[in-house]
Amino acid sequence: MKLQNTIITTGRRAQAKHIELAKALAAKWRIKYIFRGRDSVEEIKARENVLNVIVVKEEKLALETDKGEFFFHPNLAKMRLMNMKQGIEDYLLKALNISEGDSVLDCTLGFGSDAIVESYAVGETGKVVALEKNPLIATVIGYGLKNNVYGDNELENAMRKIEVINADALEFLRKQADNSFDAVYFDPMFRHPLMESENLRPLRALAEYAPINTEAITEAKRVARKSVALKENARSLEFERLGFKEFVGGKYSKIRYGVIYL
Repeated sequence: MKLQNTIITTGRRAQAKHIELAKALAAKWRIKYIFRGRDSVEEIKARENVLNVIVVKEEKLALETDKGEFFFHPNLAKMRLMNMKQGIEDYLLKALNISEGDSVLDCTLGFGSDAIVESYAVGETGKVVALEKNPLIATVIGYGLKNNVYGDNELENAMRKIEVINADALEFLRKQADNSFDAVYFDPMFRHPLMESENLRPLRALAEYAPINTEAITEAKRVARKSVALKENARSLEFERLGFKEFVGGKYSKIRYGVIYL
């Protein structure tokens, strides 16, 4: 994983443990560690001539970009797990048709919410591999999934089991054996966001916006045993272009899951 135009530092009131963690991560990711002192992130960026600064804070890693601060938090996933425990159906899981012990290839990690739900559904004996093309997203979200603590064992167990890989989905799919995953999932939603959110601006600036290649769907159908699913705007023409003819989703929902059952 190559992190270009990126350095790492700590918060202004960093404890020794935060400094040691920042130095360790700098060595692991082969980026430069900068002692914070009283300097602002913007002052550090200007002095070091970089675009991005990873900041080690008390409970998280934060990525400071010119579009704002980006960090991992499982709020949406936690809400969805609570709904599932109350018997409310999750449309993604219905579309993927997965259960305990299954394996999922999530081709678009993003904030990681879908991957957490998938990991919870396949349980201790299942597997979720989540791909993320942007190394900065893969780094920050991957670290949060493996290390952040929220006092919820079921949520954290689902987070820890996810394997995050910095890779292009099509290139990764080409290298996989036939029927090597039970389900393959794509969520290119950031190309056409349904609403504006200040919290999403940093992620949108880093996210991949290229449309899904038809070859990726062909490869996904070869790799998957049960299903290939695509999340899109309910009125999107991508479903037709990519060959999805079956759909799952709420009647009045703005999003829909196209599914190819194998």
